[in-house]
Amino acid sequence: MSEVPATEPRDDGDWAIDVSRVTKRFRLRGASASLKTAAIDFLRGRPPRTFTALDDVSLRVRRGETVGIVGANGAGKSTLLSIIAGTIRATSGTARTRGSVSSLLELGAGFHPDLTGRENVMLYGAIMGIPRETMRRRFDEIVDFAGLAEFIDQPVRYYSSGMYVRLGFSVAVQVDPDILLVDEVLAVGDADFQRKCLEKMAEFRDRGKAMLLISHDINTVRRVADRVAYLAKGRLLAFGDPADVSSAYEREAEAAAAASVAQREWGTGEAKIVRAACVDPATGEERTGSLALRSPGRTEFRLRWGAARRVEWPVFGFSIADRATSRVVFGTNTQIAGRRIPAIEGEGGLAFSVDLSRLHPGDYLVSFSLHSEDHKTNYHRLEHALRLKVENGLWFDGLVSLPVEWTI
Repeated sequence: MSEVPATEPRDDGDWAIDVSRVTKRFRLRGASASLKTAAIDFLRGRPPRTFTALDDVSLRVRRGETVGIVGANGAGKSTLLSIIAGTIRATSGTARTRGSVSSLLELGAGFHPDLTGRENVMLYGAIMGIPRETMRRRFDEIVDFAGLAEFIDQPVRYYSSGMYVRLGFSVAVQVDPDILLVDEVLAVGDADFQRKCLEKMAEFRDRGKAMLLISHDINTVRRVADRVAYLAKGRLLAFGDPADVSSAYEREAEAAAAASVAQREWGTGEAKIVRAACVDPATGEERTGSLALRSPGRTEFRLRWGAARRVEWPVFGFSIADRATSRVVFGTNTQIAGRRIPAIEGEGGLAFSVDLSRLHPGDYLVSFSLHSEDHKTNYHRLEHALRLKVENGLWFDGLVSLPVEWTI
C-alpha cells in the first residue's frame, strides 16, 4: 500500500482535479445555542467548538482516470466531493478543476419537488449552462437511460428513491461533462441500473473524462477505479493501487465491525458451545471472529461443545443473518435435518458444511444454538459468533440467488 505524503508533487501534468492541502472545519452548535450564549462565549474568550471533517488532504485526478474514495461513515468523503463541486468552501487549501463538472452528490439534490421530471431535466441543463435546444436533443436519451418514460411528466416528489437517483445519474452523465463526481449512486439502483451505470462509467473513462466515485461497495471500486483514496477521520491515509488500498480499508473495517457487533450468549449452561469456527476454504485453517470469503462454495463450520452432565437428545442449530438488516437469511438444526443425537456428555465436537455460493455479496453474522428436542430448554445460545464477508461477483436483487430457467 502506497502511503501519501502531506502534499503530492504539484507538477503541471494532465490533471483534471487538483486538491491541495484542503482542510474543512465545521462549527458545532449545541441544542441550546442562542445569540445570548454566543455573545457570552465571545466576551469570555471561549473558542467556538469545531469539527474537522478534512485535515490537510491533497490528491490529483488525471484526465481519463477514475478514482474511488473509500472510508467509514464520517471519514470526510462527501465533504471532499462537495468542496471539489464548489457547493461548500474549504477552511484552508485549494480544490481546482479543469473543464465542466457534473455531480450527483446527494439523492435528489438540485431537483425541485414540485417540478416534473421533464422540467427538472431542462432546469439542470440550464444550471450547467447547456443551451435549451441541446438539452431537447439529449432529452430522449436521458429518459431512456433512466427508464422513466412513463413517469417523466409527474412531479418528482412522487418519485421513489430509486427513480430519483436513476434520473439524477442519467442527467449527470448525458450532459457530457469533463468531470463526473458521484456519491453512492449504485447503493440505490437495482441490478439492471447498476449494470448500466458501470457500462456508462467505462464509456466515460474511455472518452478521456475524469471521475471521482464514492462507494461502500469495495467490489465495484476495485472493478472501475484506476486508483483508490482511503480517508479516515478526515485524513488521507493511502492513495494508490485499488487492490492494495481497498484491502487496507477492508482490514480496518473488519476490525471495527468485529468490535462493534457484540457477541451475546445465554442459556441454562448445562451444556455449552465452547468454540465456533469456520474453515477458510483458501487455506484450510479454522478461523474464529471474522473471515472474508472470496468466491465461496461449500464452506465447513466446526463446533466444540462441553457438558458437565449427560444431556439427552440435544439439538444443535445455526442461522445466518444479513448484518445490515439483522434479517435471518437461512437457519436450520440437526432436528430439522433428521440427525437425532441420543446424548452428549463431557467434551466433543461436530461439523457441518453449507453451500454459500448463492449468497449476495455482503456482510453476514452466524449464530449457533444448543437446546432440548422439545425446544423448552435453551442450553446455550451464541449470538453473532462469526462474521462472514462474502465476495463472489454475483448480480441480482435480494440476498439469495435462486436457480431460474427462462422459457420463451
